[in-house]
Amino acid sequence: MNIGEEFFEKTKYPNISESDQEKKLPHPPLETPQGGEAIDLPDPTGLSLQTVSLTEAINSRRSRRKFSTQPLSQEELSWLLWATQGVQKQGDIRTVRTVPSAGGRHPFDTYLAIANVTGLEPGLYRYLALSHQLVLIREDKDINELIAAICREQKWIAEAAVTFLWIAVPYRSAWRYSQRAWRYLFLDAGHVCQNLYLACEAVDAGCCAVNAFDDDALNQYLDLDGKSRFAIYLAPAGHK
Repeated sequence: MNIGEEFFEKTKYPNISESDQEKKLPHPPLETPQGGEAIDLPDPTGLSLQTVSLTEAINSRRSRRKFSTQPLSQEELSWLLWATQGVQKQGDIRTVRTVPSAGGRHPFDTYLAIANVTGLEPGLYRYLALSHQLVLIREDKDINELIAAICREQKWIAEAAVTFLWIAVPYRSAWRYSQRAWRYLFLDAGHVCQNLYLACEAVDAGCCAVNAFDDDALNQYLDLDGKSRFAIYLAPAGHK
């Protein structure tokens, strides 16, 4: 049995142990705490976006690896963040967001490698979905080149205005679904990234999903332990 077959076999329902929710254990936080000064983002509901029908967005959606030098505005970045992880309703153990997630667990933190966004210094940022804010983790004028190198020397990444980096927090889902949660991590990541593809069409932008990266190098750069939190997916984006 190869690794993939073993993964599916061990996450079938007959092989899954009782979840921590069923054991009445406390639930993990809905969002990983993040220190630092928070930066308020523009209200995404008040943005003036070009009218793009769902049909047009689906037909136009492509993986784009060429970006213009035009910066993204903070309003456009706010829209893309809201479209991918925006919180519409917050409960005690779940949130309702702009994307589906098993049990409303939304097991991701969003980091941003920002290189060309109006009014923001180049560097590594964290998106706080519950408050719709950014936190600057550290400035880094060479962040695009570093991300491109970590992504197996894909040079085109260095031209992106921003790279979305989705960080999996497996216990946020496993608390409810035990071992089965590991399947949901990958499904949920796909939901998030597809929303980015579609949302880009409303601001004349594009993106390209990337899963070819050095896991250990990226986790190290993001100060993640690679177990309780790890990079699962990323997508450079920018104006067409």
